Amino acid sequence: MSFPKDFKWGASSSSAQIEGAYDVDGKGLTTWDYEKKKINPGTCSFKYASDFYHHYKEDIALMAEMGFKMFRMSISWARIFPEGEGEVNEKGIQFYKDVFKECHKHGIEPLVTIYHFDLPAALEEKYNGWHSRKTGEAYVNYCKVLFENFKDDVHYWLTNNEYNVMIYYGAIDMMTGKANDLNALYNTGHIQLVYMAKAISLCHELCPDAKIGPAPNLCACYPATANPKDTIAAMNMEDLRNNMWVDPLVFGEYPKSINQYFKYNNIVLDIQDGDMETMKNCHPDFIGFNCYGDETIEHCDFYEMDWDSLVGADNRDMSYLVKLTEKPGVGKAISNPFFEVGEDGHKFDPYCIRVTARKLSDRYRLPVIITENGYGRPDTLEEDGSVHDRYRIEHLRRMIEEMNTGIEEGALLFGYCPWSAVDLVSTREGISKRYGFIYVDRDEDDEKAKTAEMKRYRKDSFYWYKNVIASNGEKLD
Repeated sequence: MSFPKDFKWGASSSSAQIEGAYDVDGKGLTTWDYEKKKINPGTCSFKYASDFYHHYKEDIALMAEMGFKMFRMSISWARIFPEGEGEVNEKGIQFYKDVFKECHKHGIEPLVTIYHFDLPAALEEKYNGWHSRKTGEAYVNYCKVLFENFKDDVHYWLTNNEYNVMIYYGAIDMMTGKANDLNALYNTGHIQLVYMAKAISLCHELCPDAKIGPAPNLCACYPATANPKDTIAAMNMEDLRNNMWVDPLVFGEYPKSINQYFKYNNIVLDIQDGDMETMKNCHPDFIGFNCYGDETIEHCDFYEMDWDSLVGADNRDMSYLVKLTEKPGVGKAISNPFFEVGEDGHKFDPYCIRVTARKLSDRYRLPVIITENGYGRPDTLEEDGSVHDRYRIEHLRRMIEEMNTGIEEGALLFGYCPWSAVDLVSTREGISKRYGFIYVDRDEDDEKAKTAEMKRYRKDSFYWYKNVIASNGEKLD
């Protein structure tokens, strides 16, 4: 088994979840930093994270030791524009220049996400975030500053991270506004798509040697049974879940099947003159996609969803997340009995990555890169500094096996950046839910984190992934 000789092996992170230093060197607050952001009981905030801001040289050296060809990271909008717009923070520009310089010193290509959930708090307060096109205009100006300052440093850009799942899952705990106002929610998605398209075109203009694409969260949608209703439900769910978030950027139009769900829920996109033309003409160079699993879909007749009953619920509860996948009139996600079971008892679907990569390749005929994929759970740091995470190795090994088969079947995959390079703060479960190849020694206590050494340790998966990369995917045991 082998991968293309220039395959981009690496891993991922995001500024909000790894950098820390939330108030250092002129950085403004983001919606992750200020107290209006919901923090689940018992979990840390994002203010100190893994302190990549002060450990980036050490972390990048460890990535180089693993043999990384690529490091997916993001830029904090509020570190560049503390107010989201207006005056540029030159210390923010310099920090990222230093990070990129360190990457290139070790032969690592930065894959840079422009916006990874951490909206400047000032734009949330001033414009109500992505509910307003004013935020989109500020975003394009932010992109312009990035492209002008980093055109010699960054050759691969991603626009917005997982913009689709924030809308698709109802995003009750992640977006402002009424929980049941699906019309307002889906319109924030349309606004993001329009201004992402503007950013793609601007990148091509200002950085002709760079490549740029979106980074949605996409998955395989399987019909629950051979019942034709389930097959149609899975097709329609795939349009609602996946295709409507990429089709406009490639084809300049939304899939028609979403109109049924929109009709049921009184959703009307505010499509203004020029919107669709802007998207049709942006021409992304590749598709990045985060892939963690599947949705197995059963037909669901229409009924009125009680969104308000989910407000304030514990968003770490799987039943909460499953409920958010329910789309009355289309389908609902159910448990799949055919999934594999890991040695620690977790169920997972390694085929999702192969199926999704093939479908994307066939539909868009563009190169694709996996920008997130992984397995998060608590890890134990032993007294000798070791972390035995065989469960993570097992999970990633099966994903890589199926990924390779997908390439042999025609998937246009050119890289793999699992989540995550270094332990970071999970969006819902704090630092205790760990994904990294590199362990960060801190706990959920923010007060301790302020002065913690945050020492780094190599996990067993660190050494395993090093061998995977060195063998270009041939050595997986």
